[in-house]
Amino acid sequence: MKRIFDILFSVNVLLLLSPILIIIGILIILESRGGMFFSQKRIGKKEQPFQILKFRTMFLDAEKKGQITVGDRDPRITRVGFFLRKYKLDELPQFWNVLIGEMSIVGPRPEVPYYVSFYNQNQRQVFKVKPGITDYASLKYFDENKLLGKSENPEQTYIQEIMPKKLALNLEYVNNHNFSTDLKIIGKTALRILKK
Repeated sequence: MKRIFDILFSVNVLLLLSPILIIIGILIILESRGGMFFSQKRIGKKEQPFQILKFRTMFLDAEKKGQITVGDRDPRITRVGFFLRKYKLDELPQFWNVLIGEMSIVGPRPEVPYYVSFYNQNQRQVFKVKPGITDYASLKYFDENKLLGKSENPEQTYIQEIMPKKLALNLEYVNNHNFSTDLKIIGKTALRILKK
């Protein structure tokens, strides 16, 4: 049921929003050097790595200066990228990851290998399910960049404070999820984006 829903939902989003996706891609390319997409290694179900797809929101090679973005105006983020991030539009290409079976619409957000290395054995239970585009943690930490922007050591704050809390929410989902829960999370995510 979940997989069928993921396929149908993803196909409809990609088809209905295709004109917007094309416009976004053109704006990204016009503003700065580099392609329209950004792919990054993430860890998925059963700890299998995959390449997550996003619209590029930063200048070329910006990731070499750190994987965490902080505040509203991280200088590595382009003007178009700032708008895309604010309304979560940079995440839209991930519906392709869902369509090909690497992700689900709802599930724990996939993390990069570096931060996964800090997971304890219990936290690694999040890998029992496919990672998702949205989840409980995404809703609670919708403005995570602003929180990190207030920290003197953003990476330490993320690893020691934010990440454990996000994983606790992820584990709650893993242990208690159903189709009704997924629909509720999707609805809350849509409302949160519209409120922006």
